Amino acid sequence: MIYIGLTGWGDHYSLYPADLKPKDKLAEYSSHFPIVEVDATFYAVQPIRNAEKWVRETPTSFRFVVKAYQGMTGHQRTKLPYESKTEMFEAFKSSLLPYIEANKLAMVLFQFPPWFTYKEEHILYLQYCKQQMGEIPIALEFRNQSWFSYLYREKTLTYMREYNWIHSIVDEPQAGEGSAPIVPVATDNQKTLIRFHGRNVHGWNRPKTKDTNWREVRYLYKYNQKELLEWKERLKALDEETEDIYILFNNNSGGDAAENAKTLQKLLNIDYPGLSPQQLRLF
Repeated sequence: MIYIGLTGWGDHYSLYPADLKPKDKLAEYSSHFPIVEVDATFYAVQPIRNAEKWVRETPTSFRFVVKAYQGMTGHQRTKLPYESKTEMFEAFKSSLLPYIEANKLAMVLFQFPPWFTYKEEHILYLQYCKQQMGEIPIALEFRNQSWFSYLYREKTLTYMREYNWIHSIVDEPQAGEGSAPIVPVATDNQKTLIRFHGRNVHGWNRPKTKDTNWREVRYLYKYNQKELLEWKERLKALDEETEDIYILFNNNSGGDAAENAKTLQKLLNIDYPGLSPQQLRLF
């Protein structure tokens, strides 16, 4: 089965009536898509009450891809609010319980930063992450091209298969060392994740400054139909390798993610039963 959705549910204004309150957005979102990525968990381990609320607001068949906390992936270089890495992982795993108990956790996404290169130290850390997460399904996304270079591509894929990492396949700008190529290969026979980040090379490499909002530019991209059709054959092949494919659009700097997701759904002729009822729109 192919599931299509978006990263986050707060900013996709084309989906919502103008007067919809922020607290009601997830329920409305789940009338459009069957999956969502939870991004708030990257910035802080969320209180259990938040996950309990999100689980209540979504249909039985709805699924969450939860992004790993930034301290777990090395994005946060300052002092972490935990005494040890073990405590940090335990706090994060506890925050997942509402999703797990409701059978709504698709996977946890470990997205590593551009400086996380292919080397023994980092491979050992991946093994540590896998050990800490236990039986919880986890996906692996790289932001450094070394993992899929000529020398290491097959080693990387073999490693992911051996240690039961779900491959998070990316469609993103080919903008040098700090980006990964499209590698349409499943490493888990149950689940595969695909994330569409857009193809804005200039925005991807734009430096962060105090005067610019980096995120407003980096994901500013609208896929055209030809680019989405490129994925039709890839998805057909992946469907032979893995039972479920989860697709998330992250190209929302200009509000294009929702439209692109719905276009791909139409191109694949997919209809999702069991979504939430949509609010009545009079205009």
